[in-house]
Amino acid sequence: MNWTVERYDLPLSTPFGIARGTSEASAAVAVELTYEGTTGYGGVTPSAYYDETAASVAESLPEMLAVVERVGDPHAGQRIERRLREQWSDEPAARSAVSIALADLAARRLDTPLYRQWGLDPDRMPPTTYTVGIDAPDRMAEKAEAAVEAGFSHLKVKLGTDDDRTRFEAVREAAPDAEIRVDANAAWDAETAVAAAGWLEDAGVTMLEQPVAAEDLDGLARVTDSTAIPVCADESCVTPTDVPRVADACNVVNAKLVKCGGVRAAKRLVHAADAHRLSTMLGCMVESNAAIAAAVHLAPLFDYADLDGALLLDADPYEGVPLDGDRFDLRAVESGTGVQPNPAFDGPD
Repeated sequence: MNWTVERYDLPLSTPFGIARGTSEASAAVAVELTYEGTTGYGGVTPSAYYDETAASVAESLPEMLAVVERVGDPHAGQRIERRLREQWSDEPAARSAVSIALADLAARRLDTPLYRQWGLDPDRMPPTTYTVGIDAPDRMAEKAEAAVEAGFSHLKVKLGTDDDRTRFEAVREAAPDAEIRVDANAAWDAETAVAAAGWLEDAGVTMLEQPVAAEDLDGLARVTDSTAIPVCADESCVTPTDVPRVADACNVVNAKLVKCGGVRAAKRLVHAADAHRLSTMLGCMVESNAAIAAAVHLAPLFDYADLDGALLLDADPYEGVPLDGDRFDLRAVESGTGVQPNPAFDGPD
């Protein structure tokens, strides 16, 4: 078994702002794992918010991949995941990159798309939102209008500024028919969030994501109780074991492979949420198709999808699952996740 690990600084097509700051590039790590002539592709863009960086991931991956080599069977996903969790329990982003590459490799060796290996229904693919990051109101309006013109009927609008209402109203005016979800990325206190939920509900917003600090579950519950808008826990719900803790404080939980540790952990999270009668969303970072494609195959298990991360890049080393309007076309994938190296990419930055 052979592998390569590559780091990329991928420029974004436009600066991407959230309440915690603005990014102009995605610090990504890619894994290519080859076994008996077949290669699986995986990747991750870790977040410093969750205490991992591209440097820390790239440092840990060779040792993790050595564990995969010692197991020697790309279909032994359960055994490999258990060993990685035992040794690197606090590095879910790095484990996620291995998980994705391994899942892709195993499905390719069976010559089947990943969603078919898992028995999932491609017709259950939810539409993905397109995210409008924090910017000047006129720029946010321009981005929203362009997204709708490109075929996206669902927008996620980032808020958490000193002038949220002006920014939101600019987007709503530019995209009057779009379904809009709002994400404050934990920027508000409970009082501010309850007040915002009032005018957001009047404006027809269909989801309010992480309105308060991750640890403020009482505040999260207060917001949930104050509005008819479904309230989603993202930063408050990182791993499957967080689901029971947040279940009484929200309506929806957001799973991301990068924060929970890969595809098997994401499956456990969605099943835990189902048991607690919570709706589920599958999200991502601003990251390469090497990271997102496996999530796309998992998306039929979820009620909502927010998988636009690769669409926000100016250039991507990998091609992924094609979009048909605002839905990914899983039927177009012949085997694995469908990821292939992008021949138009000039190489690592």
